[in-house]
Amino acid sequence: MPKLLHIISSPREDASKSVQIAEAYIENRKRAVPTLEVDTLNLWSLDMPEFDGDKAAAKMTFFGVGAMDDIRQSAWDQVVALTEKFKSYDLFVFSVPMWNGGVPYKLKQFLDIITQPGLLFGFDPEKGYFGLLDGKKATLVLTSGVFAPGADEKYGKDFHGEYMRWWLGLVGIQEASILRFQPSLLTADPEADLKAVLGELEPA
Repeated sequence: MPKLLHIISSPREDASKSVQIAEAYIENRKRAVPTLEVDTLNLWSLDMPEFDGDKAAAKMTFFGVGAMDDIRQSAWDQVVALTEKFKSYDLFVFSVPMWNGGVPYKLKQFLDIITQPGLLFGFDPEKGYFGLLDGKKATLVLTSGVFAPGADEKYGKDFHGEYMRWWLGLVGIQEASILRFQPSLLTADPEADLKAVLGELEPA
């Protein structure tokens, strides 16, 4: 039975366009795959551990800096628990609104916690980084209030979708699709644009 995790990074709940589009996409997937198991992870209600000095020191032991002691191991176990839960899914849907050109800080915190050597990626001095999430798939739902790909720089720059695509590649998720609702404020009829995006997700 395939398992899908919907990661919500917007605090706007039902008012969030990224969540609306993601939920429509997921419902479409469930119709296509009735056995699909879906869980939702709202990062605004998740009690995330701080990536503090002990966790940073534990991470550096994997690069040959320092040694793992009981305090560092206890701190690292918190990281492993959250990461292993994430890794248990086959499919990921990320609802990602653009915040100040980038991603919401809750999403960045979550990714900074779970993106660790030996868990989501490996490193070779000659070959560089390589991902460990082979065979998994992701869908990015990207929304913004003003920015759109190809727009003049006065409307913003993309440290949002570009960052998420880079992260997926880093951890080894090579099969990824993107759903966009960009922009919403520069168009003549943003509500019609939203309906068009949602309409694309309806079954034929």
